Amino acid sequence: MAKYLLSIDQGTTSSRAILFTTQGERYASAQEEFPQYFPQDGWVEHNPNELWQSVLSTCQKVLDENQLSASDILGIGITNQRETTLVWDKNTGDVIYNAIVWQDRRTAFFCDSIDCQDIKNSIMDKTGLILDAYFSATKINWLLDNVPGAREKADAGQLLFGTVDTFLLWQLTAGKSHKTDATNASRTMLFNIHQQCWDDELLALFSIPKSMLPDVMDCAAEFGVTQSSLFNGEIPILAMAGDQQAALFGQACFTEGMAKCTYGTGAFLMLNTGNKALKSTNRLLTTIAYRLNGDVTYAIEGSIFMAGATIQWLRDQLKIIDKASDSEKIAENTVVEHGVFLVPAFTGLGAPYWDPNARAVISGLSRDSGRNEIISAALQSVAFQSKDLQNAMAKDGLALSFLKVDGGMAENNWLLNFISDMLSITVERPDIVETTALGVAYLTGLQAGVFSSVDQLSTLWRCEKSFTPQISEQKKNRLYAQWQDAVSKVQS
Repeated sequence: MAKYLLSIDQGTTSSRAILFTTQGERYASAQEEFPQYFPQDGWVEHNPNELWQSVLSTCQKVLDENQLSASDILGIGITNQRETTLVWDKNTGDVIYNAIVWQDRRTAFFCDSIDCQDIKNSIMDKTGLILDAYFSATKINWLLDNVPGAREKADAGQLLFGTVDTFLLWQLTAGKSHKTDATNASRTMLFNIHQQCWDDELLALFSIPKSMLPDVMDCAAEFGVTQSSLFNGEIPILAMAGDQQAALFGQACFTEGMAKCTYGTGAFLMLNTGNKALKSTNRLLTTIAYRLNGDVTYAIEGSIFMAGATIQWLRDQLKIIDKASDSEKIAENTVVEHGVFLVPAFTGLGAPYWDPNARAVISGLSRDSGRNEIISAALQSVAFQSKDLQNAMAKDGLALSFLKVDGGMAENNWLLNFISDMLSITVERPDIVETTALGVAYLTGLQAGVFSSVDQLSTLWRCEKSFTPQISEQKKNRLYAQWQDAVSKVQS
C-alpha cells in the first residue's frame, strides 16, 4: 500500500522534495539550489528549465535514495514561491522568456503610470492587493508587450500563463493540466477574492486575454496525474497552495486570530481572519488563506522582501560569512546596541511601505564598526521589519498575542529571541520547521482521505521551543526608533 505523501516545495532560491508519513512526520528530503539572474537593477529572473530540473531531480533523488517507487506515494502536493510569472506556448510548451520573480521591480514604472485612485481602490476592493510590481498582473503585461510576437500569440489563444505551481503541474502532467489553486490565484492581482473568479475588468486593465489563465481549484483537489516516465508510474497530484498559505496551514493556524511568520528568502506574517475578508487601512494585504470544499478562509498578510536573502547577500556578495548559520554565533557575541542598521531594500521595501524605488543602506558606521556589527544588523533588520508589520496590524485592530514561526531562519535561536524582544510576545517554533512542505502534505492527505479534518490536523502540531521577551521596554523602543530613522533615509 502507498504510505507516503510527497511535497514539492519550490522556493525562490532552491527546490525541495520532502516525504511525509501518513502520521504527518517528516521522513526524508532532498534539496537543490538553482541560479538567480539579475539582468538589470531591480530585475530578478529564473531560468524555467533550471527551475523545473531542480524540482524533477529532487523528487527523483528522494525516491531513489529511499528505494521508493510511484506506487509508494499516495499523492503529491505542490507549494511554491508566489507571484513569480511564466508564460509559455500552449502547443509546444516552450517558455517565451525567463520566469519573472516576485522580487522583480521592472514594472514599477507601469504601476506608477496608473495614477487614478479609483482604479487603485477598485484593485484593492476586488483582489485585496495594493497596486504593485510584486504581483503577477503587471509581469504578464510586460511579457506580452516586450517579447516579440507574444501579444499576437496571446490574442490568438496560443499562450498560457502560470505561477510556478501551474508551470510545474503542466510539466508533471505533460501539458494535460493547466490549473492553479485559489491561494495562488489570489496573488495575481487578477482574481476577485470575493466572487472567486478571474475578473474581466482587471484583465482589460492589464490587457491580458482570459484564455491564458488556468482553472482555479480548491487547495485540496484532483489536479491531475504525473506522466509515468518521470517516476516509473503515475502519481496523483492532490494539493496546491502558495508557500505562505501552506505554512499557515502547516502551523495549524485554523482559528481566527492565529498567526504565523515564515522566515525564508523573504518574511511573511499572516493572520487568519476566518470567513471575513478584512480590508487593511495600513497597507497590508487581504488574501485567501485556503479554500476547502468551496469554503474560503481569509487572512491579512504583511510581506517583507528581504530576510534570509539578506544573509545570503552577506555570504555571496560581501563574503563575510561562509554559511548562513555562522550569523547566529556572531550575533551572540556582538552587543545588541552597536549603532549599526542595515535596511535591506535591495529590491525596494515591502509592507507597510511599498516603496519600489528604495534601495539598501547600512547606516551608523563608526571606526569601531566591522564585520560582526554588519552581520548582527542584518539579522536585526528581520526583527525590525516584523515589528513594522505588527504595528500595521495593530492599527487595523488585529493584536498578535503569540506568533508561530517557521522557515530556514527559524533555526536561528538568537534571531527568534530578538524577534520576541522586539514584538514583546511569545514566539513558538514547531518541531517541524518545514511547515510550508508540511502544510501542503496535510492538504494532500486530506484529499487522499488520510486525514479526516482540520481538527485532526490541529492535534498533530507540536511546539519544539518557545522564546519570551527579555530586554527592557526602553531598550526596545530606543532600538526601534533608530531603525525607523534608518528606514526614513532610504524612502524615495
